[in-house]
Amino acid sequence: MLSGAPLLSSAVHAAAPQVRAQAPGFHRLMLGDFEVTALSDGTVPQTVREVATGTTPGRVKELLSRDHLEDPVELSINAFLINTGTTLVLVETGVGSFFGPGVGGQLQQSLQAAGYRPEQIDVVLLTHIHSDHSGGLMSKTSRAFPNAILRAHAREVGFWLGRDDRAKGAVDPKFFEEARAMVGPYQDAGKLKTFGDGDAIVPGIRAIPTPGHTPGHSGYVVESRGARLLLGGDLMHFGSVQLREPSVTVAYDVDERAAAAQRARAFTEAAKRGDLIGLAHMPFPGLGRLSAEGKGYRWIPLNYSSGQRWEGAKVRAE
Repeated sequence: MLSGAPLLSSAVHAAAPQVRAQAPGFHRLMLGDFEVTALSDGTVPQTVREVATGTTPGRVKELLSRDHLEDPVELSINAFLINTGTTLVLVETGVGSFFGPGVGGQLQQSLQAAGYRPEQIDVVLLTHIHSDHSGGLMSKTSRAFPNAILRAHAREVGFWLGRDDRAKGAVDPKFFEEARAMVGPYQDAGKLKTFGDGDAIVPGIRAIPTPGHTPGHSGYVVESRGARLLLGGDLMHFGSVQLREPSVTVAYDVDERAAAAQRARAFTEAAKRGDLIGLAHMPFPGLGRLSAEGKGYRWIPLNYSSGQRWEGAKVRAE
């Protein structure tokens, strides 16, 4: 026995229990004078090769493998909260309970962890009315955001809540039922207000038309003191595939050709401008920039900031 060996306790302690769950997710940044908070609603598993269109399962597998991914892939469900200083605007509401226990449904926890309460929300904006964007509008039989005005494009509301089925083609009827269940109570309460192409929503936030994924799909441009953020909703679903091959579409697109064209237009402009972009299904917090790369794009995630400010200081690594 070595005389210098440490004495070992005779008691055996069990390892600390594993948690196996993420904490409520939020990520905050300043955009000019606006505070923007990305909120996690959790994730949803997607078998990309089954829903990607305009490609082949083999090609999808190859593209996913480049990023060390394989089917099914966990897709983030992101929402974005904008505090303009006078108005609190929530863009997207997550899936709520539509996908069942443990799949999404974390928005309210993330919102409260970020220091806000649902009754403080003044405006809720939807890029479109698919259930993974509108599913969090209701809490059982009550409006989850009781004081908020709900805003969506007039074409979007007309398509999903209208009674004229002639233009609805082969869209699964369940999407219309879900839309009415989520948006209907706001409409009945006089809390639903539609907008048109390019309309201003509140000072510093305006809608831009991006129809294709759905007939009234809209992006939102947020601007303050020269800083600009594009919230693009479902302009893209699967980054590992669609960044490299933007022509790839998804089975959920109501008009696949238009969806691909909108992605090409919006991404080309954003890459040229260097705009910050927020997307609903990029890995949380879903914020980054695009750089053109061949026929596709490279995603540059937003650099993490602790929120500290060093006014007038030069920080230099020695």
